[in-house]
Amino acid sequence: MESILKVLYFHQHFVTPKGAGAIRSYAMARKLIERGHTVTMVCGSNTTGTTGLDGSFSGGKRRGTVDGIDVVELDLAYSNNDGFLKRAWTFLLFAIRSIRIALTEKYDVLFATTTPLTAGVPGIFARWLRGKPFVFEVRDLWPELPREMGVITNPVMLWIMGILEWSSYRSAHRLIGLSPGIVEGIGKCGVPANLIELVPNGCDLDIFSDQAVSWRPEGISESDLMAVFAGTHGIANGLDTVLDAANVLKKRGRSDIKLLLIGGGKLKPSLQARAEREGLNNVVFHDPVKKADLAGLMNAADIGMQVLANVPAFYYGTSPNKFFDYIAAGLPVLNNYPGWLAEMIEREQCGFAVPPGDPGAFADALEAAADEREKLTDKGRKARELAVREFDREQLAGRWVDWVTGVSE
Repeated sequence: MESILKVLYFHQHFVTPKGAGAIRSYAMARKLIERGHTVTMVCGSNTTGTTGLDGSFSGGKRRGTVDGIDVVELDLAYSNNDGFLKRAWTFLLFAIRSIRIALTEKYDVLFATTTPLTAGVPGIFARWLRGKPFVFEVRDLWPELPREMGVITNPVMLWIMGILEWSSYRSAHRLIGLSPGIVEGIGKCGVPANLIELVPNGCDLDIFSDQAVSWRPEGISESDLMAVFAGTHGIANGLDTVLDAANVLKKRGRSDIKLLLIGGGKLKPSLQARAEREGLNNVVFHDPVKKADLAGLMNAADIGMQVLANVPAFYYGTSPNKFFDYIAAGLPVLNNYPGWLAEMIEREQCGFAVPPGDPGAFADALEAAADEREKLTDKGRKARELAVREFDREQLAGRWVDWVTGVSE
């Protein structure tokens, strides 16, 4: 019989399905509870999502129960719109305050998930000062990603991040990687393969279903091909690629293809300004929406755009939530960078994989989608079949729980 555990779960960006944002941690915490375990979720405040708590803060935090999860929300607001220094300071404060919780709270297993990389700090202290089992989940490879993107160039800062990465990996009793490249990256730090488990992001098949009420934003007609991007408008996303393709489509006279960018982020104002300056009426911007509304939007969409900046570390080192939302909704995917997802799309014939930095090829794929609707429908069917067969969140969550709780055996 499985022993009942108290899991102390650290995720700075935890949100529930009632707001916008990735709900992996919510789903995993709910699966732990379903198995009889108890979960204390330690998080910060997120401007686009909701933790489910609405009481006042006392002593810099508030605490309450959300869908069976004991949530401890620290009064540390985070937004992708914040500058680098402000975000770094918020990450550091969360890590420092998390240490105290890790050293005083009662629990059996400590679990921490990135981003940021500083999420592993409480686990390091729990392992070496309290002898607690520590499981660390890696969603992105740091400092590899910021270094390749040119976001962080200071050699001292990169060295410190490298030490923190190594310390987090080597302190954890078990690790979880969300993509093949992440698993490989963890292994390069000297972690034995038998301590690393691949559990990618999953598809919320119950949310993205035919039951969701379809809708389209103003400016997109029923006859238009609607290509949607749902996610952060940041440096990593490389959304100028979408506007480049929109420019090509405009010159080709394809006013029947609309590109919808839904979400928020630091670069959204500049993207909107560029679209207005260049008269890109085929690009529609929309605020973030909660998961249920996003599901309805996906039901009305024709294709999902999986777009990232052309950074080699992204090729095998990311597991984007939006990709799994697209295929859960039965949307074919247009992907613009090489790697494991591009290979999967081509293998499963569930979308289009185009080379990076080629707006003409991006536009060609959209035109093919608009002109060959029967083939597009077939690609969408294959996308949904892939979601059900390999990425059902329910099944992946069960595997995740087995791995996390097994650390105490």
